[in-house]
Amino acid sequence: MMAWRVHAFGPPTVMTFESVPRPDPGEGEVLVRVHAAGVGPWDGWVRAGRSVLPQPLPLTPGSDLSGTVEAVGPGVTGFAAGDEVFGVTNPRFVGAYAEYAVASAAMLAGKPRSLTHVQAASVPVIAVTAWQGLFEQAQLQSGQTVLIHGAAGNVGAYAVQLARRAGLHTIVTAGGDDLAYVRSLGAEQVVDYRAQRFEDEVRDVDAVLDLVGGETQSRSFKVLRRGGRLVSAVSQPDQARAEQHGVRAEFFLVRVTTEHLSLLAGLLDDGELRTRVGAALPLARAREAHLMLEGEQAAPKGKIVLQVLPD
Repeated sequence: MMAWRVHAFGPPTVMTFESVPRPDPGEGEVLVRVHAAGVGPWDGWVRAGRSVLPQPLPLTPGSDLSGTVEAVGPGVTGFAAGDEVFGVTNPRFVGAYAEYAVASAAMLAGKPRSLTHVQAASVPVIAVTAWQGLFEQAQLQSGQTVLIHGAAGNVGAYAVQLARRAGLHTIVTAGGDDLAYVRSLGAEQVVDYRAQRFEDEVRDVDAVLDLVGGETQSRSFKVLRRGGRLVSAVSQPDQARAEQHGVRAEFFLVRVTTEHLSLLAGLLDDGELRTRVGAALPLARAREAHLMLEGEQAAPKGKIVLQVLPD
């Protein structure tokens, strides 16, 4: 089979498109005939050697995928050959930029019926990150208020939709050209970060979902009520500052499970969530997708997906 490989960490040019042996599924694993694979910033971190997880070389990048079950390994009972599935390959987030990929059965679910494989491959990591940030890390409930930074981004767009659906008062930051988009997702109050300082507009929120980091994260402590939570999917918050403001602050890594994916698939099929694919490139153009991640080529608004088979 053909797969993208990284033999040494570095820029997108280190990626090579090679013929490699087709893998076999092990205990608790599923072999997926990949129809589409999502591309995300974490793929670039893995390729560059900046992943917080151990990444032995050589490796095949990619975690998000949608496809058809080709074979199941020992101990797998929830899937059978021919099933359409979507999800994530494994806890190291590698292996999807290929014609076939081995995935943990515990990180897969039935593909949403209403989505194409390209759309389905755009969902797993970003949608589960949004869900976990809001409801598992921040533990938000209906009637509470959340401030979402980076609301027009891929994770942020799902966070806004999920927050609206859960009855949260939703305040977001976004750039001027994205204001209408985030309002269409359900944001109640929109702050144009290029024209306004959000801390002048927002007070006493129950939680901040930080998808930006840096100075934006640091300034966010000021807008939380005492006892509130700052949750970041980007970087570890300053614990001394959290203590000073009387709030909790934490960084989290997404944990994708069949349960999360099944729940989200139901919401997608019911029309309660919508996807946003910015570009669908052939598998052979994965290096170009990584140049977009690095800002060396113009990046689309929405998720980048590698299409392996026609939908």
